[in-house]
Amino acid sequence: MRSPALRHVLTHLITPLLMCLGMGLAYMGAFVHPEPNHLPVAVVGAGPEAKVFAQTVKDTAGDRLDVRTVPTRTAAVHLLTSRTVTGAYVPSAKAPELLVASAASDMGATAVEKVFTPVAAEEGVPLKVTDVARPVADDPTGQGLFFLLIAVSIGSYASVAALGAAGGTLPMRIRALLALGVSAVVSGIGALLAGPVFHLAHHALAGVWGMAWLYSAGILLIGVGLHTFLKRWTTLAMMVLFVMLNFTSSGGLFRPELQNGFFGTLHAFWNGAGFVEGIRSLLYFGDDGLGRDVWTLVVWLLVGLAVTAVAAAYERAKAPAARMAVPDSPAGHTAEVAEAEAETEAEEEETVGV
Repeated sequence: MRSPALRHVLTHLITPLLMCLGMGLAYMGAFVHPEPNHLPVAVVGAGPEAKVFAQTVKDTAGDRLDVRTVPTRTAAVHLLTSRTVTGAYVPSAKAPELLVASAASDMGATAVEKVFTPVAAEEGVPLKVTDVARPVADDPTGQGLFFLLIAVSIGSYASVAALGAAGGTLPMRIRALLALGVSAVVSGIGALLAGPVFHLAHHALAGVWGMAWLYSAGILLIGVGLHTFLKRWTTLAMMVLFVMLNFTSSGGLFRPELQNGFFGTLHAFWNGAGFVEGIRSLLYFGDDGLGRDVWTLVVWLLVGLAVTAVAAAYERAKAPAARMAVPDSPAGHTAEVAEAEAETEAEEEETVGV
């Protein structure tokens, strides 16, 4: 191509076009067609009649449901509050009851209600739905935590462009410390939004801040480390890791049992899922399952520390050659700063909030 300016523009258009393709595949693949996929439910009853009923439900639903029996209603409530099942049906000829925990997943509660309402209708009786874990009135669908995830994520990965490019002349240890500091600010903003501003969290606000800090620090350290190797392609990499794969597998809108196997598998270990499920545990389920979610975020933080350590070693090894290539003069330093500023501007223009 003869025009360097045109070639430069076309090269920079690659990133947003790839973002368009990736976002379409990820969001539409995860959210457009939700349906039960081994959705775990329980039937309450200890006798053979309950077992036959549970098997009939399973045979009718096929792979859409995983059905078990539990002896008592109390046992069913425990399975719901530990998020082992999404719904529990209590058969009765006069007053059948469906137990759900909408704080775990409003969409999941709706899905099991759609499954068991026709079952009760066959008996000619209305179905009573009892919600054993309801979200706060300020967040009636429980989906506010998903939007909190988005806010903290954008604050984190968008800061990577500034820390990676504008701070490119700083030693890696300084950039890493800045990343930890920025993550504290981002998580503070998240806690402020979750608490005093929108009242998603009526208690445990310090725990919400701690979870947000672990989550944000992991993203920032991974991004700062990757920038050493990917440069302006870091934005695209961060979008893939912490938007396309992250938001879609977090369980904030649809639990993994309402998605295909790919996103359901990511939910088991991706950091967004650890963040959302961890805060759900803090706010609604008496810390049940919190330890596992905290460890998920700690592992991602350790990955971030490892990536920055590798990047620091790489930069130290490359430093002597760079000093030989660039004259130690005011003009050389000015050119280096100008290049860093241009790179920062390009990355910030390509950073997209979703």
